[in-house]
Amino acid sequence: MSAALAAATVLAAAVDDPGAGGASAAELSAAGAIGGFAIMFLLLGGLGHRAGLIPTLGWFERFSERVSGQPAWASLPCGLAIISLISAVFGLYWDVSLHIDRGRDQNVFGNPGHFFILAGLYGIFAAGFFAICLGREERADRPGPTAIRIASDWYAPLGGVLMCATGLFSLIAFPLDDVWHRLFGQDVTLWGPTHLMLIGGAVMTLLAIAIIQVEVVRAMKSAGVMHKELAWVRHLRVVWLPGGLLVGMSTFQGEFDFGVPQFQLIYHPMLIMLAAGVTLVATRIWLGRGALFGAIAFFLIMRGLLAFSVHETLGESLAHFPLYIAEALVVEAAALVISVKQRPLAFGLLAGALIGTVGLAAEWGWSHVWMPLPWVEAILPETIVFGLAMAVAASILGAWIGARLDSDVIPYDRRMRLAVIPAALAVFALLAFPLFKQDTQDVSAQVALTDVQGGEERTVHATITMNPRDAAEGATWFTVTSWQGGGRLITDRLERVGDGVYRTTQPIPVHGRWKSMVRLHKGRSITALPIYAPADRAIPAPAVPAPPRFEREFVADKELLQREAKVQGDDLTYGAYGVVLLITMGLLAMLAWGLHRVGTTAGTQRDTPLAEVGHDGQPGDRPPRERLAAATSEHEDLPDWARPQPQDPGRQTAGSGAER
Repeated sequence: MSAALAAATVLAAAVDDPGAGGASAAELSAAGAIGGFAIMFLLLGGLGHRAGLIPTLGWFERFSERVSGQPAWASLPCGLAIISLISAVFGLYWDVSLHIDRGRDQNVFGNPGHFFILAGLYGIFAAGFFAICLGREERADRPGPTAIRIASDWYAPLGGVLMCATGLFSLIAFPLDDVWHRLFGQDVTLWGPTHLMLIGGAVMTLLAIAIIQVEVVRAMKSAGVMHKELAWVRHLRVVWLPGGLLVGMSTFQGEFDFGVPQFQLIYHPMLIMLAAGVTLVATRIWLGRGALFGAIAFFLIMRGLLAFSVHETLGESLAHFPLYIAEALVVEAAALVISVKQRPLAFGLLAGALIGTVGLAAEWGWSHVWMPLPWVEAILPETIVFGLAMAVAASILGAWIGARLDSDVIPYDRRMRLAVIPAALAVFALLAFPLFKQDTQDVSAQVALTDVQGGEERTVHATITMNPRDAAEGATWFTVTSWQGGGRLITDRLERVGDGVYRTTQPIPVHGRWKSMVRLHKGRSITALPIYAPADRAIPAPAVPAPPRFEREFVADKELLQREAKVQGDDLTYGAYGVVLLITMGLLAMLAWGLHRVGTTAGTQRDTPLAEVGHDGQPGDRPPRERLAAATSEHEDLPDWARPQPQDPGRQTAGSGAER
């Protein structure tokens, strides 16, 4: 086959190819200059504001307080972060669809989606930095006991520090992405390691927003100014924030949503269970009854708008999405059986079991209604085992997150900490297991192409005869995929017309920059057979012609989906992946510490001497947290902002309820 591909180079005219392997020196210089100016502008604005030298930020500070009713150290960064996240997620889906439909970028500045992504990520970083700079020591609603001390009279809200870290994490992914392309090739798919860094940082920003909202509610209640918060801000916390987290967690399913996954199909149900377990369980515990349905509505509206804007307005490929409706219903049902405030761990276990059974079954049915690659019987056993395990582990994580965010009401429970660590390890193990694939098996096919008449460019119908004939029996997917030709992605599920004989159901392009291939996923093996591909001088790669009849072997799927990939030594490869993993684990550890700090500072004052604070962060002379939880159990289904809050225990009699 290699000889045939080499000979085919002279048979097909090469199309002008965009560069592969990283940005040019001029582009890097321009990007570096823009980035340096942006950082200097940010530092001057924030530090100049604290020093009283630059008044511009003060105007935005007063405006944000006026329109939200919250102090500026929370309202301004949260508002800016939300606007930035909308920009980033729009740019992400536009960018991915452009790569799927058109291939590599002509240059760094040639992809309009990059501008929305960069603006969004820079906005997230700026929001966190402004949160750090806006705290005022003399205010009654200053950051509370979770605040991080910057100087003797300067305390930064914990959520702002974490927001700054998540924005920086995503911004670092851009220069690392260029280095990655230089080392390993200009891959054009979503799930590159540096691409996941970019997405993951943006997603984790929503946890930082949740933490800063917990901080500001505590501060405003302590200062007696909670009544000043406007209704739309409460709506943002109860509806937009969990709905946005669901949108963010669902971006990891992107390759399956578009229909060009490079990994085993079992990942799709696992990723949906991960998003549902973490987000829905945490939302129900933290925000109370009914918040789930607002979050689901926000998710469906936002994903629908993204699909409409990118697919219909911009003319790119369509990103499908799950529903999560059944999962939300079973989580609410679990809350009718187990108290979410008194027994969050038990609630998480029950909710996870229901998500991994009833919710998984509902998403299975939905995949056959709308998904480009429906879940088939071949993956049913693995889906039942891995899907249920992922749902339970993710729900334990969600229960821990929700309990930490609502730690003013939920009693501290060491069992939760003992459960969350194995759950986190289980999530990582479950995600790692399907990465291991079987070696390519000896499979080939005879392909007969029939030209479709009447078109200006050549399109064909293909009849594919497998060798051996049963090679595609019981396949997870068996499709013809055409992409990167300047038109919308084609994922054609082949029709069986005989013993080992299959036929396309729509015309397949074999001209210009299109890359058309037969893709076979069976068991743990994912292979592909090329039908047509243009020459690519930048890689370089020879053309693959599409004669009326030919016979070719199936090769590793990645060889065709990532023609640009460069093979490096094991030491360099493992080292590069290790660096990305180390940075990622650092951010996750920082977020886990932040959530733990939110929980262990519940009920304390920032100025409480360390000698008066118990081992769990509570003042030693206060009654047990269980007594506080029992006193507030009647309000457990109300959102946090609507619950009555306890007085200082010294002024509160036992059994009097949680009233201020």
